[in-house]
Amino acid sequence: MRLNQNTLLLGKKVVLVPYTSEHVPRYHEWMKSEELQRLTASEPLTLEQEYAMQRSWQEDADKCTFIVLDAEKWQAQPGATEESCMVGDVNLFLTDLEDPTLGEIEVMIAAWDRRVGAGASLLAPVSSPLRGVTTLGLTKFEAKIGQGNEPSIRMFQKLHFEQVATSSVFQEVTLRLTVSESEHQWLLEQTSHVEEKPYRDGSAEPC
Repeated sequence: MRLNQNTLLLGKKVVLVPYTSEHVPRYHEWMKSEELQRLTASEPLTLEQEYAMQRSWQEDADKCTFIVLDAEKWQAQPGATEESCMVGDVNLFLTDLEDPTLGEIEVMIAAWDRRVGAGASLLAPVSSPLRGVTTLGLTKFEAKIGQGNEPSIRMFQKLHFEQVATSSVFQEVTLRLTVSESEHQWLLEQTSHVEEKPYRDGSAEPC
């Protein structure tokens, strides 16, 4: 989405940057994993298809994608490439034509030792796109998660999402967050330490 193409979100343990062509090779390697394909309900793509998908998502008005970087690695190693620091992605889809106030959010952690609490580290940065209630006019967010993906379910529950549906056909649960005034204030408090910085074609440098 063009809206976030110049936005970098800096948290304590993770950094969110726009998905660019620089990130495609690593992302493509991740998605060869049968486990990730299962957890994300994705089909394997060729590298050329992955580049085409990245270009499409960058131009689409209804998709907002951030790549998640390990902040400690990104900041501690001068000259480190973003590709070498990648650990996952965060997606926001605005695809419900009947309800323009609803956004669907997805989070994938592909290359981080889950024992170090990657989910907990993501809470504040993931909350940042949810502040789009003012920028995008969104007031509701949904996450559709495989029934067996307990870490992801727990992470969204910590973000005050509540389970609203279960699909036995797709083997997934739907969690929803309705952003009331109090929830909006809570999100702002959770993201108070997250810095928003300009990002220009991968030229943003570690601080």
